Amino acid sequence: MNLDDFLSAKPLFYDVIDVDRFPQAYTRISGDLSKPDIIHVVGTNGKGSTGRFLATALHRAGKRVGHYTSPHIMRFNERIWIDGSEISGDALEAAHVKLSSILDANTAERLSYFEYTTLLAMVAYEGCDYVVLEAGLGGEYDATNVFDKVLSVFTPIDFDHAAFLGTTIDSVAGTKLRSMQHFALIGKQKHPEVETIARTVADEKGCALYGVEERSTSHIRDIASRVAIKNGLSDYLRDNLELAMCAYELLGHEAQETLFDQDALFGRLSRIAPNVTLDVGHNPLAAREIARAYAGKKVTLVYNTYRDKDYREILSILSPVIETVEIIDVDDVRIAERGDLEAALKELSIPYASFEAVKQDKEYLIFGSFSVAEAFLKRTA
Repeated sequence: MNLDDFLSAKPLFYDVIDVDRFPQAYTRISGDLSKPDIIHVVGTNGKGSTGRFLATALHRAGKRVGHYTSPHIMRFNERIWIDGSEISGDALEAAHVKLSSILDANTAERLSYFEYTTLLAMVAYEGCDYVVLEAGLGGEYDATNVFDKVLSVFTPIDFDHAAFLGTTIDSVAGTKLRSMQHFALIGKQKHPEVETIARTVADEKGCALYGVEERSTSHIRDIASRVAIKNGLSDYLRDNLELAMCAYELLGHEAQETLFDQDALFGRLSRIAPNVTLDVGHNPLAAREIARAYAGKKVTLVYNTYRDKDYREILSILSPVIETVEIIDVDDVRIAERGDLEAALKELSIPYASFEAVKQDKEYLIFGSFSVAEAFLKRTA
């Protein structure tokens, strides 16, 4: 069975996660997989851009590098990046064939979509010097956490995936931070208790933990400022860039501007038309950064949301920069009921309508998840 058919038979999301299934599967085939140096990127926001900044710099420095991200916007190949490009269809299918030859059929069937594709990526990354692995959900029990790591990088941690991670910052942060192993770097945090928890976990694990403030030199800060200005990066992307440069130097390299002179990962405040910006953020922390980036401006927000997100808080945070909301239809079972979303907009006194088409006399912000981005790009292609 080819990869498309094999993956289409697997549900993308589960109500219950079997935390033992993937480690057992990995143990069976670990001897058949190559062992590149793994940099694990964990957090609530900024994982994709931080990882891509780091992966691109390592590649530009002459290393063979893979970057594993999720979810994708338009096609699965986006998740597996190798040396500056997403994986080709032929290489992806070849990795599937190889994985099928070393993983018994029963185990392959039982693995979740994300679990199988994590192993698929590791097969595709054979021969890489470094692999930057972005955690999918949480950290401690995420499939990406089974691999030995040379460095764990923690981006800002906030409330998210409450059904799995809990409803307190202690439970969310603890689950993410317990993924650290030998060396870890933690970025700037909104919640002070995150750093306290990180120090406690590091002590328990005997992990050397560094804060970005203590690792960021004037040299790094100068480069980050210049690159941010040249590329029009927002404050949060500049912070992610600085975190990536600190990680790069912790790996034993010297940060140079030419290695980091690039755009962030597509979908992070990406200008896709003269009057259209797209961002795949979908939680309050992302909304705060968007509101800060658009302070003093007004936009038409093209929006929809998963029902498990705190969309009332998200819209409340964004309300100072919203002129009107245009709700875009998204074909996904997790999307909130239209009536519930409209009720939140009415409560917040935010005018709304249905998205029909982009008009040239309006400034648009597309925001609300990868699914919203995909729906918009398909509608406007």
